[in-house]
Amino acid sequence: MRMRAIIACLLWGSAFAGAKIGLQYAEPIFLSGIRFILAGLMLLPVMYFRKIDLLRAVKTHWQFMFLFAFVQTFLQYGLFFLGIDEVPGATSSIIVGAGPLFVAIMAHLTLKNDRMTLRKMVAIVLGFSGIVFISLAKGKISVDNPSFYMGIGLLLLSNIVGSYTNIMVVKKKESQISPFTLTSFANFTGGIMLLITSLIIEKPATFQFPAEFYAALFWLAFISTAAFSLWYGLLNRPGIKVSELNIWKFIIPVTGSILSWIFVKGESPDLPTIFGMVVIAAALLLVQAPDKFFLEWIKRRKANKTEIT
Repeated sequence: MRMRAIIACLLWGSAFAGAKIGLQYAEPIFLSGIRFILAGLMLLPVMYFRKIDLLRAVKTHWQFMFLFAFVQTFLQYGLFFLGIDEVPGATSSIIVGAGPLFVAIMAHLTLKNDRMTLRKMVAIVLGFSGIVFISLAKGKISVDNPSFYMGIGLLLLSNIVGSYTNIMVVKKKESQISPFTLTSFANFTGGIMLLITSLIIEKPATFQFPAEFYAALFWLAFISTAAFSLWYGLLNRPGIKVSELNIWKFIIPVTGSILSWIFVKGESPDLPTIFGMVVIAAALLLVQAPDKFFLEWIKRRKANKTEIT
């Protein structure tokens, strides 16, 4: 489970470099729409060879699958792109990086087997602190834009919606919908919704792009296909704790920063980002420790302080 979660987050992290290249040539909602449409189509050969009946799954669970496509792909990413346009990069990175905290709170409120613990809370705070260091290294928080607070609200809503989709998958696991089916349908259907929205709002001026754009687009589509399939497969596992699984998402900005240093012009390593990475690594190590070890460590610390006094 751990390795699949890491692979999914590494793939998502690589999307930052791909998106920076793609956004040089296309509007954000347009890029996102065609990315998800292509991602949905990519899984069709996989389902064919695995003999997964997509049409049967849609016919049986059509209400859930259409709702999931709307919430997961269209609503989450639509809110994200509307919000990110009004907020400086550092601020948006911090808000998006708080995703595991939103998931943990939502899981605590809705899932009986996924309550908040002290160890989990400390790991989330550590991980989020690392996100703040990395984000502030990339730019200052500014409120010069009059739409700043509206952008904050839209990004927060996007985060809440994204957190809720994790809960949706966990609660539907007994239906045994294939992760490939769910990923393909949600990506393709939500992608069409995003593309239609782009044609209305953004009104793309051209549909002719250089080879660099198509390379980035293909990679972004592959990420959506592979990472979401892995993630939904993990969420369908018996006894999975959504909150602990999502803590691995703190890897995403780390991967994004490293790959941006390698592939994006003008990006270079800096001490605050490296320090943030170390803090995130500590959070990931902590989340692997059983609760009883963490509580015993706290008890020993208290006992030592009592002896000293």
